[in-house]
Amino acid sequence: MKFLVNRRSALATGASLAAAAVMPAWAQAQPTLRFAAVFSDKDIRADMMKLFAKEVEADFKVDMFLNSTMFKQGTELVALQRDNLEMGNVGPQDISKQIPAWSLLTSAYLFRDANHLTAFFNSDLGAQMKKMVEDQLKVKILGPTFFGTRQVGLKTKKKINVPADLAGIKLRMPPGDSWQLLGRSLGANPTPMAYAETYTGLQTGAIDGQDNPLPNVQNMKFNEVMSQIVLTSHLVGYDLLVVSMKVWQGMSPAKQQAFQAAANKAIAWSTAEHLKREAELADGFRRQGLDVYAPNIGAFRDHAQKIYLASDEAKQWPAGMLDKINAMK
Repeated sequence: MKFLVNRRSALATGASLAAAAVMPAWAQAQPTLRFAAVFSDKDIRADMMKLFAKEVEADFKVDMFLNSTMFKQGTELVALQRDNLEMGNVGPQDISKQIPAWSLLTSAYLFRDANHLTAFFNSDLGAQMKKMVEDQLKVKILGPTFFGTRQVGLKTKKKINVPADLAGIKLRMPPGDSWQLLGRSLGANPTPMAYAETYTGLQTGAIDGQDNPLPNVQNMKFNEVMSQIVLTSHLVGYDLLVVSMKVWQGMSPAKQQAFQAAANKAIAWSTAEHLKREAELADGFRRQGLDVYAPNIGAFRDHAQKIYLASDEAKQWPAGMLDKINAMK
């Protein structure tokens, strides 16, 4: 009998170990959530994720893979869908590749500022767009991670006042049709290039300029290889903090609530820090010798809207959504 008991115990232990071996990391007793993003460890959003990780540490361990060390820029969403990743910072442009209606949320001069962006995603309109992602892409959007308003930075010293002044300018944009359309809407010649290659591209002359929020310019030291920053303010820059729907649905309602609350807290902190940083950087770049000035914003806005409304992308936008977003306070 003793032999039988020991044998049964051994079999039970073996079965438990085997189950643990095949069980995904996020479903085990102390789940590990792998988070991938393009931004570096110097980015405010890296600190945002540290805050988030601390908030959820009782339930989850968050391992961060930054600076595209796990997945190349633009591939994080597919990794999530294939269960090769649990969390990521995903660009709305990547979502629009699979859900064309989302291209509206990547268009120039749509959101006025960070508050308008947050208000939209907290509204019924935002819930409608988030549900598309949940239903079709099987990822849960926790919220928009604002990283500043995108401005044009150039190596050339040519003065820019209207979109026509950017004609022929090779402006680095991330790969993808939505990004290329954004570049064209500014009047430039968009050139696809990975974020990590942009500094060298400016240095060697492979590109004439780039567009990024000022905190990104500082983080990546683009200011070292540029002569001017044109404050076009053409896009409120944001990505989306997302979690695999499989992970989300594996949580109890109480854990989901705590997880979302942790994301909300971290995102709000990050947004405030980015706004503070933006307010300081323009003067700082001027003191470093860069020409920092605002062009004719009205001319840029009119040109961009005409380009977008004439594009094939606009045909996929939800009826009336643009006007409703514009009308939001």
